[in-house]
Amino acid sequence: MKIESHHRESSALLLNTSLGKLRVQVCSDTVLRVTYTRENDFCSRESEMIVKRDLTPASWHVKEAGQTIVLETGKICLSINRETGAFTWMDAGGRLLTKEPDGGGKTLSQVEVKKVRHEEAVVQSEQGVDGIRTIIKETESYVDRKAWQARLDFVWSDAEALYGLGQHEEGILNYRGHEQYLYQQNMKVVIPMLVSTRGYGILIDAYCLMTFHDDQFGSYLWADVVDELDYYFIYGPELDSIVAGYRQLTGSASMLPKWAFGFVQSKERYKTQAELIEVASEYRKRGIPLDVIVQDWQSWPEGQWGQKTFDPERFPSPETLTKTLHDMNVRMMISIWPIFGEKSPQRTEMKERRLLLENQQTYDAFKKEARELYWRQAHEGLFSKGIDAWWCDCTEPFEADWCGDYKPEPVQRLLINTGASKAFIDPQYINAYSLFHSKGIYEGQRAATDRKRVVNLTRSGYAGQQRYGTIVWSGDITARWETLQREIAGGLNFCASGFPYWTLDIGAFFVKPGTQWFWQGCFPKGCEDDGYRELYVRWFQFGAFLPMFRSHGTDTPREVWRFGKPGSVTYDTLLKFDFLRYRLMPYIYSLAGRVHHEHYTIMRTLAFDFRADPAAHNRKDQYMFGPAFLVNPVTVPMYFGPDSTPLKGRKKTRPVYLPRGTDWYDFWTGKKYKGGRTIESKATLDTMPLYVRAGSIIPMGPKIQFAQEKEDAPVELRVYPGADGTFTLYEDAGDSYKYEKGEFALTKFRWNHRNNTLTIAGRQGSFPGLTRKRTINVVRVEEGHGAGLEETRRADAVVAYEGNGITIKCPRKRSARTK
Repeated sequence: MKIESHHRESSALLLNTSLGKLRVQVCSDTVLRVTYTRENDFCSRESEMIVKRDLTPASWHVKEAGQTIVLETGKICLSINRETGAFTWMDAGGRLLTKEPDGGGKTLSQVEVKKVRHEEAVVQSEQGVDGIRTIIKETESYVDRKAWQARLDFVWSDAEALYGLGQHEEGILNYRGHEQYLYQQNMKVVIPMLVSTRGYGILIDAYCLMTFHDDQFGSYLWADVVDELDYYFIYGPELDSIVAGYRQLTGSASMLPKWAFGFVQSKERYKTQAELIEVASEYRKRGIPLDVIVQDWQSWPEGQWGQKTFDPERFPSPETLTKTLHDMNVRMMISIWPIFGEKSPQRTEMKERRLLLENQQTYDAFKKEARELYWRQAHEGLFSKGIDAWWCDCTEPFEADWCGDYKPEPVQRLLINTGASKAFIDPQYINAYSLFHSKGIYEGQRAATDRKRVVNLTRSGYAGQQRYGTIVWSGDITARWETLQREIAGGLNFCASGFPYWTLDIGAFFVKPGTQWFWQGCFPKGCEDDGYRELYVRWFQFGAFLPMFRSHGTDTPREVWRFGKPGSVTYDTLLKFDFLRYRLMPYIYSLAGRVHHEHYTIMRTLAFDFRADPAAHNRKDQYMFGPAFLVNPVTVPMYFGPDSTPLKGRKKTRPVYLPRGTDWYDFWTGKKYKGGRTIESKATLDTMPLYVRAGSIIPMGPKIQFAQEKEDAPVELRVYPGADGTFTLYEDAGDSYKYEKGEFALTKFRWNHRNNTLTIAGRQGSFPGLTRKRTINVVRVEEGHGAGLEETRRADAVVAYEGNGITIKCPRKRSARTK
């Protein structure tokens, strides 16, 4: 690709080449958009993921230097080789970020886009483990149009780590030396975003099947069906800044209600109205914190698959159900599906208006009219009855390989699943169904009321979907220790992709052994098995430090009291971590405020905070939860195997790498350690190794039963000395969208390590219901003082805070040596 001419036009550099046209658009001084076409002109189609291309005004200039054309902003320097069109990306100081191969890295190959001739197809519906599925047994296809396959090659640096690409099941954290197939499926969620420790990100604006390679075939991203190659280069250099660039392009993450950060109790499934009320009542009776209970599938009338109304026999009074739960301060989430059975009256309505895909079972979320009708059905049948949150299940919505005794090979799975999707969805958009589906739910509820924030737990996601109140969970996983290990890396990559809210089924969906390849749990006795109880406790500890804290699964009950009696280590440990989650509610909700207002990321691969520490880049079983907590889940059995078989000689510790550049405190004991080394940390069943970075300030509340209980209670402000630090407490009404109009309050805390002083700044902002006078108990954490779960009995200072700034002295209480 030889550059034949170039010129500047408005905010873009246009280049005519021997193989088409190139455009480099300056979106801001840190974001450039690159478009390459071999058509006569660039595509004018609106993007579905991008909401704003012109981010902030940026000055830029172009210069020529021999065989190169150089575009410079205040932060990025792009060098273009005239002879080959190869791009070299550098920062403003000339430091290499990444480059294309010397021969050029942008390729477009024309392809024929084929579609199924549905009028001649043999279509068959089947009932599987995961609901109704439609498959095509016999079919013919035709050429619909011509389009392009795109490939973008890179030369990555040896020490560079790459994260992102959404969430996948193999347990890969750093994608260097790996490949990944990017298509939607149960346990696969695609976000076409790549993030590098060299300080940049790549976002591909495409919705088709894609692949990532860094293997014997090369180092590149490939897209199956596009109009043109269209991508964004986002400079950080810190990962937080890269994610911020992604969200500035694709939309801010909406604010979830405060109760969404409490404990969510779910299982497959509660069958009646009475059972839901009974379980919620038992949580309150036992004093176990709870905010949400979930009604899984088949709440609809018998035989009416996907109908968004309640079965009148099992759920005789939905309004009474939701009111009873609300009176206990429990919210209700309900599962809804994009797929309808033939006997569903709502399917008939969709079909009569030609708003179904050609399988005649799945509503066509790509059509605005279909999304509006789907919402109206959900509103009339469910939302108007008091439902608080949605569980949009099966939003792939085709998963053709979930059958049989043996798991197909990876390439077979790709062909089977994308083939099923392409039979009913345009091949150019097979990854985008969930994006459109979520848009319909969000816009429908926003139009109906501004008093309830949208909460949509969904099994699939795509770039931009964070703006629609969605949380993505990892799919129907299996109860094995290796699954728990792999899930950590999957969640970290998902959040590094720019999507802030991720969760999983605590304890895994499938617990017992089954015959199908995906139903391969290890614990035939379920929650009566000491081996599964140990695994569940470890999963629960991990879940307490996720953006959403949710138990769910089939095979065996999931309520806390099913795992032992009060006084047993399993029961007491579950209760301990449930209370810890709620004590941290001021900290967690403040992070949620930062997610919306500052594009922050709560669940953070270590490179977010320690990019300069190469030893932190590949730690796929450790992560930061906000700025303070280093979380280290236990992912191996120490006590029991399946069938309650005792394990002998297992040590009750796990190695923990403490990133360099800071000191660390053991959360449970207050003992202080130097960073930059690996230690063996206590990991008995009642303990998950948890460390706090020096300089952290953590606001904690009292033990409560639901997220918004005791909103006016004193705040325990824990200060971890050893470095300067800041933290901003975020408060709002907890629900409604008035925060968008400025109804929230910020209180900034600043710790000065040299002077041993804590400054509480004057409160900024206000909202109806704000606690204007609050007691703040300041605790300087040291070994033996102010550590662990229990509310402190001795504060170092007590402040009656009324919104005015104040500085207090917190001297060291005694000599404490760093370990």
